[in-house]
Amino acid sequence: MVKNMTLVAMFAALTAVGAFIRIPFYPVPFTLQFLFVCLAGLLLGSKLGALSQVVYVAVGLIGAPIFAKGYGGIAYVLEPTFGYLIGFIICAFFTGLLFENMLRPRFFMTLSLSLAGMMLLYIPGVTYMYIMINYFAVGKSIAVDVAVTTGFLNFLPSGIIFCVIASMIAMRVKPVLMRMR
Repeated sequence: MVKNMTLVAMFAALTAVGAFIRIPFYPVPFTLQFLFVCLAGLLLGSKLGALSQVVYVAVGLIGAPIFAKGYGGIAYVLEPTFGYLIGFIICAFFTGLLFENMLRPRFFMTLSLSLAGMMLLYIPGVTYMYIMINYFAVGKSIAVDVAVTTGFLNFLPSGIIFCVIASMIAMRVKPVLMRMR
């Protein structure tokens, strides 16, 4: 129980730290968060991985300045990038669910799961961004192809690299975590 709480808190904190290792782009900054979200799912499993991301989002919505734009609070739901935070939870849950149901995890299967998790993160992220910019941002609009490019395709190369790194780490660390139970 204490180990699980510690791991959940650690991955929530790592996601917060990943938000501050960023390169500003509009409308979505480049951060290291996806790496930690993917690792949360792979190493903690579906429930605890998703819980770590729920904790991260909840702490930010309460007001802690831990989101990628440098602030927190309930008003953050109006940011075009809030959909990515929803995607963090979905990604960690489904990546963890698929990984924990693998009988004999292999690197390329783990990588495939990580890539699927990445897609599950970007679908709500890009969709939410498109809706918020087009229907709620005064005087702004964005075409679907621009939303997909700026919200997903620009991050695809780094996302693939993060999936490879997360898969390599998970293959090494997961057996150690399993022995600690």
